[in-house]
Amino acid sequence: MDYRQHRLDYCQFLLSSQINYTQTYLADHSERYSHDSLNRFLRLDKVTPRTLWENVQGDVVVSEQGYVLFDDVVLDKRYSQAARLVRRQWSGNEKRVIYGIGVVTCVYVNPETEQFWVIDFRVYDPEGDDQSKLAHLLEMLEHTHERKNLPFKTVLMDSWYASMQVLKRIESLGKIYYCPTKVNRQVDDSDGAQGYRRVDALGWSEHEHIQGKIVHLKKMPKGHRVKLFRLVLSTERTEYVVTNDMSQDDADVVKRHTGIRWKIEQFHREAKQTTGLEGCQCRISRALRNHKVPCNAGIACAFLVWTQLKRCAAQLDTTVYGIKFSLLDDYMRQQLKHPSIPIALCA
Repeated sequence: MDYRQHRLDYCQFLLSSQINYTQTYLADHSERYSHDSLNRFLRLDKVTPRTLWENVQGDVVVSEQGYVLFDDVVLDKRYSQAARLVRRQWSGNEKRVIYGIGVVTCVYVNPETEQFWVIDFRVYDPEGDDQSKLAHLLEMLEHTHERKNLPFKTVLMDSWYASMQVLKRIESLGKIYYCPTKVNRQVDDSDGAQGYRRVDALGWSEHEHIQGKIVHLKKMPKGHRVKLFRLVLSTERTEYVVTNDMSQDDADVVKRHTGIRWKIEQFHREAKQTTGLEGCQCRISRALRNHKVPCNAGIACAFLVWTQLKRCAAQLDTTVYGIKFSLLDDYMRQQLKHPSIPIALCA
């Protein structure tokens, strides 16, 4: 059965609704759909990452200096632990392990216009597809480079993804990476004289604070070198960043590069707050893959809705939040003129 009309109507519901994103709420306010028909649609429709790309590719303004960003977001499912894809995972937002659904996302950034677009995603389901988050990243990297044929120069990601396999693959594509590394990562800055030490145990000269230092990462091939920078972001936070750009000699420039990575955090936050990304109550994996948002919204549909909000925001020179919440303007004007529930107060 062709569910394209169902998908369109469901995405319109996600875009229009302000608080409640459940199947029940949609069915209660729709003349076309019952709860059962919506549930059937969510279970059977196949909305893939390719569908997302087909809908966004016309919006992407490419740049030879483009960035490709990778990160994962955990959808909080602490009250839906029976759902098929829910597992205990570390949540960067909560700063602890929670029950949730993991989604690895890929965002393309044009640094000249400062615009960004979500172009790919994968649902973390090792029991279903035997794929790790690293495997998902590598697959999306290949698709971006080979199938989507998007020009880009730099790859940014979290320290979780700074594995030997990922770094070597980025280098093989002729791309640059800037990647935070964990403080306990073993490196050698002495050409073997002192052996490997934790990055936070290294000594730093005044010159190295500015221009970085050349190190060898443990488990990387013999003779392989990268540059390591120590970025003091605040009195309580220091970040160590590795890059294969051996000509880079300015810590402030490195800080600007790594700052681009927060575009993907912005996407995650906006998608959660404007599409109801975390509320899906479906227990069938296909429904969860396609409709992850509130109570019955899907991952792909939520990303399609965010894409439309972003498109409108760019056209009107406003924000995703401005577009979403402006839908209430006519309602508020009407209620102020002719309130549905008039209030009466004693003198």
